[in-house]
Amino acid sequence: MAYIAGIVLFALCVCLSLALHEAGHMLTARAFGMKVRRFFVGMGPTLFSFRRRGVEYGLKAIPIGGFCDISGMTTLDENVRDERPMWNFKTWQRTAVMAAGPLTHFLLGFLILFVMAMSLGLPNTASKPVLASTEGGAAAAAGIRPGDEIVSVAGKSTPTWQEMVGVVRAQSGPTPVEVKRGDQLLTFQVTIPRVHRDGVGEIGVIGASVQTAFQYGPVDAVGATAAYTGQMFTQTFERLIEMPQRIPGLVSAVFGGERELNSPVSVVGASRLGGEAAEAGLWSIFFLLLAGLNFFLGVFNLLPLLPMDGGHIAVTWYEKIRDKIRGLRGRPALGPVDYTRLANVTMALVVVGGLFVVLTITADIVNPIRLT
Repeated sequence: MAYIAGIVLFALCVCLSLALHEAGHMLTARAFGMKVRRFFVGMGPTLFSFRRRGVEYGLKAIPIGGFCDISGMTTLDENVRDERPMWNFKTWQRTAVMAAGPLTHFLLGFLILFVMAMSLGLPNTASKPVLASTEGGAAAAAGIRPGDEIVSVAGKSTPTWQEMVGVVRAQSGPTPVEVKRGDQLLTFQVTIPRVHRDGVGEIGVIGASVQTAFQYGPVDAVGATAAYTGQMFTQTFERLIEMPQRIPGLVSAVFGGERELNSPVSVVGASRLGGEAAEAGLWSIFFLLLAGLNFFLGVFNLLPLLPMDGGHIAVTWYEKIRDKIRGLRGRPALGPVDYTRLANVTMALVVVGGLFVVLTITADIVNPIRLT
């Protein structure tokens, strides 16, 4: 029951994040005087709705995402009956409205980490992987001693404790571990068992005891959260760049191949991991997953591709630059970009994105990544 409750809780948090994304669009648009016609949470059939100050608010049957209907957002809008279509507003205002959704995810991710910094603590990412104790672990059995600094695991460099933990978690069985002992570089074969990971402490299977998380006061938590947010942004960009090369591994996983631990996951997979974390009482992992997912959603939505928010921003600035160049040549400005000309490209991206989502969901169902 704890596992199911954890899945439901994580999924509800994701749904709330997506709803707040749309609320970011709505609030910013209304602040600039744009006409917002509808704001709905969820998808599918309407459960109920009401009107207030000219806006229809409502709840849909499927609690996933939502939408904010702004008059004149694109030329495909055939219901513009007022003098305030979005395309008539200034470029920076239109940009702010479209960016408000992704920025909401960044704010949520930061707030999650900030609360963690003052309560559960943020992971220690600075300590070098120097072993304080190897007693009773696989490291001791392989010949590694206290005071050894782990340089690499399975051929992958581990300059910090956190990076070492991440690499170790992906291993099982005999694994080459390179350590620095004084001025010597030594390599040991460590048989790493698959264990239930209730945190970094369990990586004691290769033997270590360092402080794995730090708590902060309200003032210090701001700087610590900002630093950790920067690290998570870096990881997010790396995962986005690596995503195309992970597709063959996802296809293989669907048909029974081994699932790579760093392969992309859908909301379904993230919710399952959140459920496992909740079941084991690993709330730090639960909230780190939630913060990381928000950062990913924010960055992904800012990609300059339609129908993402970043695509609309790119079109807005194309109009600005195009008309600026025309003005320098003594030509009149043109109207908003005709989105019907972009329909084929947009549809192609929607299809590709849809196929990728189906692939990740399928892999998360038939061959999920697990914490254990």
